[in-house]
Amino acid sequence: EVGRLPGPDEAAALLRRDLLALRTLVLRTEVPGTAVAHLRNRLLAYRDEENLPPASPAVQDVFRAIGETARAVMGLRIALDGPQDESDDTPATARSREELDAEDAAIDAREEEDQETGLRRPTTRAAVQVAVGSSLAIVGGELLSAHRWYWAVLTCWIVFINTASTGEILVKGYRRLLGTVFGVVAGILLAAVVGRNTWAAFALVLLLIFAMFYTAPLSYTLMSFFVTAMLGLLYTLLHTYSWEVLVLRLEETALGVACGVVAAAVVLPIRTDRRTNELLGTVLERLAEVTEAAAAQLSGGSVADLLEKARDLDQALGDLRSATKPLTHPVTPLRARRTNARYVVALLETCAYHARALAATAELLPAHPSIAADPRLSGASGRTVRNIRAIAARVADEDTAATIESGPSIASLLEGAAADGTPRFGRITDRVLRHLQRLDEAVVGLARPLGVPLEQPER
Repeated sequence: EVGRLPGPDEAAALLRRDLLALRTLVLRTEVPGTAVAHLRNRLLAYRDEENLPPASPAVQDVFRAIGETARAVMGLRIALDGPQDESDDTPATARSREELDAEDAAIDAREEEDQETGLRRPTTRAAVQVAVGSSLAIVGGELLSAHRWYWAVLTCWIVFINTASTGEILVKGYRRLLGTVFGVVAGILLAAVVGRNTWAAFALVLLLIFAMFYTAPLSYTLMSFFVTAMLGLLYTLLHTYSWEVLVLRLEETALGVACGVVAAAVVLPIRTDRRTNELLGTVLERLAEVTEAAAAQLSGGSVADLLEKARDLDQALGDLRSATKPLTHPVTPLRARRTNARYVVALLETCAYHARALAATAELLPAHPSIAADPRLSGASGRTVRNIRAIAARVADEDTAATIESGPSIASLLEGAAADGTPRFGRITDRVLRHLQRLDEAVVGLARPLGVPLEQPER
C-alpha cells in the first residue's frame, strides 16, 4: 500500500542496512571506488525531506542524522585525501560539496581577516617584551646573586603568563610581590618555630604545598605566599636555611617584577584601553547574536544552537572581566575610571543573565505547554538588538555617529501589535516579557558610561 508506514521489522532492516553502509563509508575497507560513491550518494540523499523513507517521525530523524553524518564523513575525506572524483555525484552530493566549500571559504576569510602579522601580532609583541625583560632580569639578578639570579628571570617570565596588556602585567607583578613579602615573613617565623624538628617541618611543607595548589585558581597572591613560606621550611629540611636567602628571594622577585613591568610599558606596549575595547566589542556582538537568535526562535523562526551561542557569550564576558581587573583594582588611582568600568561590567552581566534566560526559554519552546511561539516578539525585540549593535559599532569606532533609541516597554509594543483580538500575553509567558524588558533597560543603561548618545522618541 502506497504511503503506509513500514512495520518495526522493516524500519529496523532499513536502518541496519544504512548504518552498515555508513560504517563502510567511514572505513572504506576492500570496497571499490564506485561502490563507495553509490553508498555516499544514497546516504546523502537523506538530507532532503522528499528522500526520507515513509516511517514514524522518530525513525525519520535517525535517517536525517545518517545523512548529516555522511556529509561530515565526506568533509573529513576531502580534508584528509584532497579533491575527489565528482563524476558520480548526484544533485544532493553536489549540494553537500558546495556547502562544504562555502564553509571552508568562510573560515579562511575569517582567519585572514583576524590574523595580524609582524609586530602587530600580540604573540610577537609579547615575545619581544619577554626577551627584553629577561635580559634585564639576568643582568640585575647576576649583580644581586651569582647563584640565585634565575629567581628574577623566573618572576619576569611568570608575570607575562596569561596576561595581554600592560595593566594586567602590572597587577600580576604587584600580587606576586605582595605574596612574596608576606611569605618571607611567614617563612622566617615558621623556621624559627620548627627549629630542628625534621618531621614537623616535613608535615608543614606538605601542608603548604597543598595550600599552594588549592589557592592557585582563587588568588595569585595567596599562591605566592604559600610558595615562599614553603621554601623557608624546605631550606630548613635541607639544613641550608638562612634568613638572608629569603630576603634575597624577595629582592630577586622585586627585580623580576620591575623588569617585566618596564619591558611591558616601554617595549611595544599593549594599552589596557585597547584590549578592553576589543573584548567589549566581542561581548556586545555575542550578546546581540544570542538575543536575536532567541527572539527569532520564540517568534516561531528557525531553530539555532542557542546553547553554543550562550557559551560564547559567557566566555567573552569572562575574558572582559579578567581584562578589566587593572582598572577595577582597589589600589588604582583612577577612581572615576574604576567606578565606570565596574558599572559597565555589572550591566553586561545583567544583560548576559537575561539573554541566557531567553535562550533557555527558547530551548523549551517545542515541548513546554505554557510557552508558545509569538510572531510579534521578533519585531518587539528588534530595537534591543539594534541598540546593542550600535553600541558595539561606537566602541569599535566603526560608526562614531551611532546612537541608541529608547521607547515604550516591550509589553506595550506587543499590546499594540495585537490587532486580531489576541488576549494579553496569551501566547507568550510573562517571564519572557520580563527578561526582554530588563535586557532592553540594561542595554539603554550602557549608553551613558560608554558615551553613546541616546535618541529620545518623538512625542
